[in-house]
Amino acid sequence: MTTKILVIDDHQLYREGIKKILEFEKSFEVVGEGSDGDQVIELVRNHKPDVVIMDINMPNMNGVEATRQLVRTFPDTKVIILSIHDDENYVTHALKTGASGYLLKEMDVDALIEAVKVVIDGGSYIHPKVTHNLVKEFRRLAETANKYQASGGANVNYEVRRPYHLLTRRECEVLQLLAEGKSNRKIGERLFISEKTVKNHVSNILQKMNCEDRTQAVVEAIKKGWVEVKIS
Repeated sequence: MTTKILVIDDHQLYREGIKKILEFEKSFEVVGEGSDGDQVIELVRNHKPDVVIMDINMPNMNGVEATRQLVRTFPDTKVIILSIHDDENYVTHALKTGASGYLLKEMDVDALIEAVKVVIDGGSYIHPKVTHNLVKEFRRLAETANKYQASGGANVNYEVRRPYHLLTRRECEVLQLLAEGKSNRKIGERLFISEKTVKNHVSNILQKMNCEDRTQAVVEAIKKGWVEVKIS
């Protein structure tokens, strides 16, 4: 099955480079392109892409606001954000709008292709450097809390703790696998349950965590220390 892709970036040379990379994959087809976020809705309506790859910084409407409007109008269309920013605040803000992926522009060819394949399969893809920074921030908070506790402050524990007060044991297992970037199919294979059952668990997790999408749920889980994240 061919994956239809729309590329939005205000720099034509970079846009052309992305298109050439995507064309290396026989199952990908770039069906359209644009230079600003305010063109996204019309382009998606005309070309009906499966995935939109979009720059976060554009002159009239940035990628974050364009993503917000896009997922409201076309909720089945996946969005991968392209950015030069690896700061966790940029990442969190972008993902909260409903993006399924966040890539740094310093990515290699394999990362771009893998990101498209993961999100089209129902997963989430975050650039490894970005995930690394999210975990570093979590560890910084943990160290601060430990110092505060050691000095006689309140009893605060930031070690990895499963949110059994909120989620069932099975939902915690699914949340952990989401954090590892597993698709619904892969989660089902790991836990020996059907893909439909996985989707139900994910839906319950999003509702209980008050998150709009699985990527936001993973980011929140990392920040709260609910999942283990391994850094290679």
